[in-house]
Amino acid sequence: MDFPLSRQIAQDLTFVAETGSTNADLVANFANAQDFSVLVAGFQTAGRGRSGRDWLAPAGSSLFVSVLLKPSLVAANRFSWIPLLAGLAMAKTVAQFLPNKKVSLKWPNDVLVESNKVSGVLSELLPDLSGVVVGAGLNILQTKAELPIEAATSLVIEGNSDASIDAVLAGYLQNLKELYESWVSANGDAVQSGLRNQVIESCSTLGLSVKAILPGEQELLGKAVGIDDTGRLILQPDSGAEVVAVAAGDIVHLRHN
Repeated sequence: MDFPLSRQIAQDLTFVAETGSTNADLVANFANAQDFSVLVAGFQTAGRGRSGRDWLAPAGSSLFVSVLLKPSLVAANRFSWIPLLAGLAMAKTVAQFLPNKKVSLKWPNDVLVESNKVSGVLSELLPDLSGVVVGAGLNILQTKAELPIEAATSLVIEGNSDASIDAVLAGYLQNLKELYESWVSANGDAVQSGLRNQVIESCSTLGLSVKAILPGEQELLGKAVGIDDTGRLILQPDSGAEVVAVAAGDIVHLRHN
């Protein structure tokens, strides 16, 4: 399978018909790969979502892609913005293919069409802390019967039956590259680069009552009131306690306010 549109954006792009996990493959070979190396798979047998959950889809129905980001000018303590950066890039891409739909970013990096999930991102830190591998999955051609949960959707379900995997990938890589290069040019400063404001503008989690499932299975109920300079979600607990900054965890949207 060739990717003429995508190869115009990413010079180092490899396609494999099947693999366990594109993320695992790139992490294993990071030392020999350059910044913005791209690995695309036709099918994954061991794809993972957040919290280690399995992520599978019929062969040829979805985009499975991982990108190696090694920003040499950015301190590792600013890498926390990379998952949000990738999620924003995918949200921008989905919006381009579904211009009449409400597309948003669910903190930190799921993409929603209306309230249904169409894409997720999984980021993994490189062993030597030199960068991050960003893996993304996007539902393109699945029918409702092929999706694992009711609250999931695909581009074809939402009305776009013409999008090719190459066109979608090219859109994602272009958006990712633009956001990434701007962020790197600002030495990873999300405020200076404008990344933080763009994430806030796209993020549908803000202003909602949510349940945060934190590491250790602790749960916190509150209202999402902001995103700080490090990318953490700021919650105002229902208990009235002081605001809490959430760096990692699953967020469940409970209702609109």
